[in-house]
Amino acid sequence: MQKNSVVIYKNTCALTGEAEGDKFTVNWCVSRATASGKKAVYASQKVREKDVILLCDSAAPNLEALLDFAETACDENSAVKGQIAEIHELLLSDEETASAEQSFSELASLIRGELKADESWGIYSALRASFEFEEIIRGSQIFFVPRSSEKIEELKNRAFEKEHAEELRAAFIERLKSKNLLPEDSKYMGDVEALALGTTDRSRTMKDAGFKETPEKAHKLLLDTKIWDITRNPYPVRLGLSAKSASLGLGLPPEEERLRVPGISYAIDSQWSTDPDDAIAFDGECLWVHIADPACFVEPDSEIDRTARGRGATLYLPEGAARMLSEDCLEDYALGLREESRALSFKITLAENGDIEDCEVLRTIVNVKRLTYEKADELKETPELKPLFEIARRNYERRCRAGAVNINIPEVHITVDPETKAVSFEAVSHPESTEVVREAMVLAGEGAARFAFKNNIPFPFISQDAPEVPKDIPEGLAGQFRLRKCMRKRNVNVTPSAHAGLGVGMYSQVTSPLRRYGDLLGHEQLRAFLKGEKLIDKDTMLMRMSEGDAAMQASKKAERNSRTHWTLVYLLQHPEWTGNAVCVDKQPGKALYFIGEFGMETVIGGESPAELNGEVTIKASKIDLPNLEVTFTLV
Repeated sequence: MQKNSVVIYKNTCALTGEAEGDKFTVNWCVSRATASGKKAVYASQKVREKDVILLCDSAAPNLEALLDFAETACDENSAVKGQIAEIHELLLSDEETASAEQSFSELASLIRGELKADESWGIYSALRASFEFEEIIRGSQIFFVPRSSEKIEELKNRAFEKEHAEELRAAFIERLKSKNLLPEDSKYMGDVEALALGTTDRSRTMKDAGFKETPEKAHKLLLDTKIWDITRNPYPVRLGLSAKSASLGLGLPPEEERLRVPGISYAIDSQWSTDPDDAIAFDGECLWVHIADPACFVEPDSEIDRTARGRGATLYLPEGAARMLSEDCLEDYALGLREESRALSFKITLAENGDIEDCEVLRTIVNVKRLTYEKADELKETPELKPLFEIARRNYERRCRAGAVNINIPEVHITVDPETKAVSFEAVSHPESTEVVREAMVLAGEGAARFAFKNNIPFPFISQDAPEVPKDIPEGLAGQFRLRKCMRKRNVNVTPSAHAGLGVGMYSQVTSPLRRYGDLLGHEQLRAFLKGEKLIDKDTMLMRMSEGDAAMQASKKAERNSRTHWTLVYLLQHPEWTGNAVCVDKQPGKALYFIGEFGMETVIGGESPAELNGEVTIKASKIDLPNLEVTFTLV
């Protein structure tokens, strides 16, 4: 480079000065002279060639000439701007040059006929600021690539929006007030969506438009302006939950010493089940309850454990399941999906009256056969399953003698078609084998609690105080609702206590470690005891139990809200719907009804024309989707 060559130094224009060894001086203008008399300020610095980018090797007269021309060249109506547009059009018209890189010197020569030193900075600045060309710096070389017409239009729109941001926003707010948005207005509604999803508690947009800042109001506004449609379910995210399964996968189960249990065990479940995590068998002397064993891989307080604790439980939505543990772990850890399954097994010895005499906890390998409830009922008289039905009957009678409260309210399975968003309802049947599985799980929970207490293991015990059941409980479904109203809240603690609702002296949930964090935590503790490893202490256990239980309660609330949401979506999709409802409670001026088709309760004002357990025909007269409210009236 000769003296007074034009270079770029620290993103500004500079001229080269005298060379000293491998260094040379560069001079640049810090601030220019003003009409008020303020003098120009210059600076100089010794640099190496790698510190600058050469624009023009010819000598420029002075910095002022360069800067003067740059001011003129960058003016919106300058000749240089027009020439840049013409060259861009020319390059874009030829397939070979439409997307080809042009060096700065080549492009400047096309624009001005030749590259002059005193014009170099001005042409560079105008190219860099133009919509027509994109700058690429590669090492010490500068290139420009023609932009497409679509990209130019996009950049111009952005620049216009930036320049006129206040007036554009004011116009948008007026459209929002009238709920008459343009398609492109969705880009302004991000904070409204965030409020509706509960990821923020403020919305500048709603405040500016004069709307109350609540998730429900935000949801309504998004529906009114058609940013969302009625099928958008905000409740999992609003409650801090993920609608996707955990992503961190479990590795293969580690090799360890396990007891191989002879014979076949049965995983009996609904037709919808995709994550079987329990299986049962009777060996002639003992009841075996085998439970999936993900805790053989999940270490206490590991990343997988903390993620499961934050979820609390698998989230079952009408749209699908968001699993507490990863989807891909099912193949290796669910029961009955492989020829052999690894399990944590509870070997329970029962007395003649059904009481638990002993419970062993073992790490096992089992052969599991999957059955639906309906198929198990068909096989109830076979030698393999008949003892299981008898054990279940005896245990149910035992619990009833101890004061167990059994509530039977019909359930409905709701599904949503992922493509059409059509909502469908299917009554959940209760074959006799559902009671077999339930009683086996209660026995496993009671046995695990006894095992933990006997061995002084800090453990997640679950208890429930006895309800105050009045003597005048009505018959039928109305009586079931009255019983439910009497039940006390469950308690989770490290100290065992009676579970009055189940009619057992102590209890813990251990049968769903793939789906419930409390169960997984209990398995971690049992496995540590069996292996002679350090146990989780009581204080830490209580903290983790509480965190997992709080997350599980949020998950249950998200499930309830989601079920209601999709039921209201169905009613909006079928405005002509009428159906039957059973009167389950009567109060002065109102009555509570149960809509069996939806598994839903509703209060209707006025005196009920039906007696308790009597039916009426109803229809939906008003639906408020954002507030999850529906008003039913008698037909």
